[in-house]
Amino acid sequence: MIKARVTVTLKNGVLDPQGKAIEGALGGLGFSGIGSVRQGKVFDVTLETADRMEAEANLKSMAERLLANQVIEDFSVEIL
Repeated sequence: MIKARVTVTLKNGVLDPQGKAIEGALGGLGFSGIGSVRQGKVFDVTLETADRMEAEANLKSMAERLLANQVIEDFSVEIL
């Protein structure tokens, strides 16, 4: 069994209104010194295989086909 994490983030240059809202809310809560906030998604996936190369290939395919919108998002795959 392999545990992995797929992290999806907005590409540089893509506007992030949710990140801006979080940034403003943090300032409103009294946190200072925040340059910027970008939001993203994290998927923790358990695969029933022992083959790391197969797992990584499957995870990349999952991200390309479903988990990330490749027009505006980047993703990374990490085997834990």
